[in-house]
Amino acid sequence: MKHVLCTFLFILFLLLVHIFKTFMNTDSLLLQTFNNKSNRKVCPKANMEKIEHTMVTTNGIKMHVASVGSGPLILFLHGFPELWYSWRHQLLSLASLGYRCVAPDLRGFGDTDAPPSADSYTVFHIVGDLVGLLDALGVDRAFLVGHDWGAIIAWYFSQFRPDRVKALVNMSVAYRPRHPKVKPVEGLRALFGDDYYVCRFQEPGEIEEDFAQMDTSKLIKVFLISRNPRPPCIPKEIGFRGLPDPPALPSWLSEEDINYFASKFNQKGFTGGLNYYRSLNLSWELMAPWTGSKIEVPVKFIVGELDITYHIPGAKEYIHNGGFKKDVPFLQEVVVMEGVAHFLNQEKPEEISMHIYDFIKKF
Repeated sequence: MKHVLCTFLFILFLLLVHIFKTFMNTDSLLLQTFNNKSNRKVCPKANMEKIEHTMVTTNGIKMHVASVGSGPLILFLHGFPELWYSWRHQLLSLASLGYRCVAPDLRGFGDTDAPPSADSYTVFHIVGDLVGLLDALGVDRAFLVGHDWGAIIAWYFSQFRPDRVKALVNMSVAYRPRHPKVKPVEGLRALFGDDYYVCRFQEPGEIEEDFAQMDTSKLIKVFLISRNPRPPCIPKEIGFRGLPDPPALPSWLSEEDINYFASKFNQKGFTGGLNYYRSLNLSWELMAPWTGSKIEVPVKFIVGELDITYHIPGAKEYIHNGGFKKDVPFLQEVVVMEGVAHFLNQEKPEEISMHIYDFIKKF
């Protein structure tokens, strides 16, 4: 009897060891999977295929719209030189958390119409496109998420139509009130000189010719990979074509990503996106009635520590010393992401998705 009991206990011991090893291997596998997911920046094709693509007629143009999910609507607004694709990670992440995620190609970009005149790219035109998009989707109010030029447009959307905005998460470009006497381009020229990129973009056709002398994929890499927080000044005699080759792609960008951007800009050209810069002064003139007005929607603002916008003279003081809060009285959070550059929604996709979710779930 004692022998049988010992045998039974030994077998039980072996069984427990096996269960423990299995558990540890499974736990390690789960941890490895989580870590791989956290480090992986490329969206699998199977997930990307969940995103639907439609054309919507709004404000006299046809707009390409990428969307996925169901629930409260989040409208994502991209910058330059970008597309709806810049939000690929956030579309899938936020859709999985119960939101209807919508990211258009803005006027002049990608598969959306591109009117030829720069005068058709004022902030009123772009906001009008987006209000019309919400109407076409049957949505009264939406969450806004913007980056770069998309952030600028989101500020104006919130200024013109706060009744259509539940809350705003904006990135990279802080709100700046209209200066009553200084036009934007002239102000930037006085600050940085004629070689500053915004000033270089003003003359129709000039920078397009410069871009045309470069491989588009290389040009996209130059923009997206840059981590230099100094003002981007490009002397005319050097041009973008004379810039050195960009370094190897970081982990958060793939050649497939670059090729997608490049293919769309090869088809459409850059003029539509450049016209946003060329309409800056016209928008300033038309904005005169809004001088002194504030942004009165709930706001969370996120910027990378290495973002060029964060290093514009006076920007940090404005953001952190009360000026920003005065102009955006419902500003609730400011996040500075250490070691992160301008294209933060692509560089840190999981963190940005959680920053968005943690804020909008309150409303």
